[in-house]
Amino acid sequence: MKFHVITFGCQMNAHDSDWLTRAMECRGWTAASEDEAEVFVVNTCSVREKPEQKVYSMAGRLEFLLKDRPGGFIAVGGCVAQQVGAAFFERFPRVRLVFGSDGVTRAPAALEELAADPELRLALTDFLERYEEREAAWPELADPQAAAGQAFVNIMQGCDNFCAYCIVPYTRGRQKSRASSAVLEECRTQVERGARELTLLGQNVNSYGLDKHGDGVGFAELLRKVAAIPGLERLRFTTSHPKDIAPEVIGAFGELENLCPHLHLPLQTGSDRVLKRMGRKYDRARYMGIVADLRAVRPDIALGTDLIVGFPGETEEDFEATLSAMREVGYESSFSFKYSDRPGVAAERMSGKVDDEVAQERLLRLQNLQNEITQESLEKYVGDKTTVLFEALSRRQDEGGFSWRGRDPGGRVVNVAGLDDERLAGRLMPVEVVTAKKHSLFAKQAGAAW
Repeated sequence: MKFHVITFGCQMNAHDSDWLTRAMECRGWTAASEDEAEVFVVNTCSVREKPEQKVYSMAGRLEFLLKDRPGGFIAVGGCVAQQVGAAFFERFPRVRLVFGSDGVTRAPAALEELAADPELRLALTDFLERYEEREAAWPELADPQAAAGQAFVNIMQGCDNFCAYCIVPYTRGRQKSRASSAVLEECRTQVERGARELTLLGQNVNSYGLDKHGDGVGFAELLRKVAAIPGLERLRFTTSHPKDIAPEVIGAFGELENLCPHLHLPLQTGSDRVLKRMGRKYDRARYMGIVADLRAVRPDIALGTDLIVGFPGETEEDFEATLSAMREVGYESSFSFKYSDRPGVAAERMSGKVDDEVAQERLLRLQNLQNEITQESLEKYVGDKTTVLFEALSRRQDEGGFSWRGRDPGGRVVNVAGLDDERLAGRLMPVEVVTAKKHSLFAKQAGAAW
């Protein structure tokens, strides 16, 4: 059958969708466009309210598309599916499969069952006791040069932190570390298939191995084992909870040559009072100490973060503390959002909800400050030489060669124009930065690609 996967949300969802696509291709199904697909898989996110509403809108639109496609159906997976469950069946007649974060492992077999039995509906929303390994899904590459230069490897599932605003422990379950042997086997396979860069994924990678499912390998040791894989040029990881980052992990940035000088370290707010209400289990001083330690071992490290404005009880003084923390750290990037109630979390029941207009005005101020900091930071790299791992052709193509988009070791977007090769995806090239824009760098070729 022909299928089409639509993904909302985080990199973990993107990774799940990528695996599901490969698994279905290995079973003889064909990935297709929306215009041709008979089966749609929607991988959902419910961290904030807006993505959740997009899912309902998307499901309605897909139902309309399928009205003239006999046998076609919809599968809804991810966090919204875990949260809403079989209620999707009542609202959307064409939805025949609902699977949560633990159910993705069984989704390929379920899709085959549904294709064979038009009357069947399945809900896979039970949390599993352990991390369930997925079937190996490595379709043969018709063109080895088409292999992706970047790959993501899941090292754990779920979270035990229960931050006051976060629905993840309720939709992805409690933390379950994946066996280190399985992680390493997948990493080696990805590198053998052409990946030059790996990103290790988890809701809180710093606590890998610390739950009851751990096999004695902690995150710092896992980093070192992965970094030692022959042929791996770059290694990254996300996401880190500041309360759990170990000195050995910080030290790895100064010891492992292929560990990229980039870290996404969520702050959420610069106010100690609000951090306590959020249940983050660190204060501003502890966070800034981590930043100082990171820069002591890797002065060129690029830091990114997550920020929430308008958390219940946030005052103007609290918000100003967030702005001052942004200036103090000098984040090169950030994901910032207005607080929104999620069902069942502690913050939903808190008093002192911030007016939406006030929260929106604060968000705009925060994002304007981030834009200023980002541009100032990027301008410092003009004239520097670096190495870019190309991802795709740039959206804008000028005359006189091909323009490519990639990232430097710090995770910055770099565009390079005037190249004579249209097959550079997954390849590395030395470049010299010539211009800084608002959110990206422009560079010229400074050597041969490899």
